Amino acid sequence: MRLRSAAALLLILLLIMAVGADWIAPHPYQQQNRDEARQSPGASHWLGSDDLGRDLWSRLLYGTRVSLLLAAAAALLATLIAAAAGVTAAYCGGCTDRLLMSVTDLFLSVPWLFLLLTARALLPLNTPPWESVAITFLLLGLFGWAGAARLVRAAARARLASPFALQAHAAGVSPARLLAFHLLPNLAPVLEAQFLLALPAFLLGEANLGMLGLGVSEPLPSWGNLLVGLTTPGAVAESPWLIAPSVVVLVSLLAMHELCGRSRKSI
Repeated sequence: MRLRSAAALLLILLLIMAVGADWIAPHPYQQQNRDEARQSPGASHWLGSDDLGRDLWSRLLYGTRVSLLLAAAAALLATLIAAAAGVTAAYCGGCTDRLLMSVTDLFLSVPWLFLLLTARALLPLNTPPWESVAITFLLLGLFGWAGAARLVRAAARARLASPFALQAHAAGVSPARLLAFHLLPNLAPVLEAQFLLALPAFLLGEANLGMLGLGVSEPLPSWGNLLVGLTTPGAVAESPWLIAPSVVVLVSLLAMHELCGRSRKSI
């Protein structure tokens, strides 16, 4: 219980950082000062500076906003696609069910991260920052729905076979009304759980893309491109403060997994 409370408090602080970045950050995230490159933490740069003299604390604040917004949007898109595919397969059955589940199995048969990296590498890399955010969000959502779709289908089939659904059919309730007012409200806990479970997975996916230079474009910061500096040989030995963003990412993901434990048990 204490661990769950600590995780919740940490995520609340994370949200405050993201929402209040404009007021908390001491410097603009894109401001460069080559004379202060790789400066150690101090009064002017709380977490030090990067190779271009940009304030890491400011970039971490804005990067948290970008990554959380991107992951939440991608998780919502993936949940909506999973709901549409799972409910359609469960309700229609027959050839429609087999076709949709074959597509789902195709997505599940290829490692998600490998598919994500391949698709992003095939797209232009010199895109404006906010276009790169949209591309990353779409790729995460479009490739991350398959596992949730199978769970939604199973839950929808169980509810369609329940007494309330059979009584609705017998009463002459239209398919649209049955789906909108009887089935979907009963699937809300499953969809909510899938959304919460997708959040840390998509945050990690964005971090992987960004660290490889395939995610959000500079100068816009994200958790992923804040980790790029760690790939330089000897960077951590010379400037150990560069690991600060990776510590925030790690602790945040652990907190999310702790809070998602209850949702995982409910599936």
